[in-house]
Amino acid sequence: MNIHEYQSKEILKEYGVPVLNGLIVFSAEEAKKKAELIKSDIVVVKAQIHAGGRGKAGGVILAKSLDEIVEATDKLIGKPLVTHQTSPEGQIVRKVYIEEGCNIESEFYLSLIVNRKKSCFTFIASPAGGMDIEEVAKTSPEDIIYVDIDPSVGLKAYHVYRIANFLNLDKKALKVILEGVYSCFTDKDISLLEINPLVLTKEAKLVALDAKMGFDDNALYRHPDILEYKDESEEDKEETKAIKHGLAYVKLDGNIGCLVNGAGLAMATMDAIHLAGGAPANFLDVGGSASVEMVSTGFEILLSNPKVVGIFVNIFGGIMKCDTIAEGVVKAANDMDIKVPIVVRLQGANAEIGLEILSKSDINVMLAEDMDDGAEKIVSLVGNKEATNEHLGR
Repeated sequence: MNIHEYQSKEILKEYGVPVLNGLIVFSAEEAKKKAELIKSDIVVVKAQIHAGGRGKAGGVILAKSLDEIVEATDKLIGKPLVTHQTSPEGQIVRKVYIEEGCNIESEFYLSLIVNRKKSCFTFIASPAGGMDIEEVAKTSPEDIIYVDIDPSVGLKAYHVYRIANFLNLDKKALKVILEGVYSCFTDKDISLLEINPLVLTKEAKLVALDAKMGFDDNALYRHPDILEYKDESEEDKEETKAIKHGLAYVKLDGNIGCLVNGAGLAMATMDAIHLAGGAPANFLDVGGSASVEMVSTGFEILLSNPKVVGIFVNIFGGIMKCDTIAEGVVKAANDMDIKVPIVVRLQGANAEIGLEILSKSDINVMLAEDMDDGAEKIVSLVGNKEATNEHLGR
């Protein structure tokens, strides 16, 4: 789960990380009423969306007067902002953060991540702040330092000294920030915490000028305070619906909907579709304890994607029984009047019962012997079709 910049700064402030004063507003009228609370000659108006690259896209505007603050707010709110991390349609800006300005002397990059390859946490730091760290890694890898932290040991003085020496920053000032970031990261089960840029002001103060946090979804049950930050308007509607129904769903760019049990099988199914010459429209894992209603909901989610022109149901029954899947397919087909072709492969626990349920129903499905056969059949059926209302029964 991701949260907004202003929310990330609220949390960092609790851990002693220096941030600038600011306030969140939802309209130009609200900005006019509240902006006077920011005592600064220069104010920065920042669009709040879950995407990076806002500055380059015009989502960060400097303002020197109340009128300019209101004008900037009106320019951003309600409009789509297109960055390199959004879709071509962009993300609608629903709120902006009005923050006091500062006199920047230099900019730095700082982040803390879960390093799964080394089973540790890793600080990443660079004097090339304000830039995409991926680009810095490509063009100037010598400008990046990676400092691994053993979770059983924690952050130590020598870690701070290494980063401070590399960035040529005051060790005491940086120690406050690194300790705050590390404590925040471990306390809140964060998977990525990024400050870009971390700035040194002309007054020799270190300030987190921007902040980004990503949380481990599997640990959110331990953090109801973090869950309150969730902004569903920034989330994919289908993915949100899937989570509410206990399904794992990720939208992709293809046109073949996939309904599978088990993450590994789901990945293999997508590979099989690619090898057959098709393109999967999603990852959808119904898990091992799905009900008939959950399977039917899975179909609703698949067909809410207007690109989908065919569906491949690939089930290897174990804990998840094939007859439950079959009943869910029949229910979805009857309830939704599905017009797109459906290919079903059932193997494993109660496969014979499931196949009998499908054969006795009046829905139009094609059965497959195995995964590769099913992938080839659905790719053959959809060809190069594009989705239409007629295909979807709408």
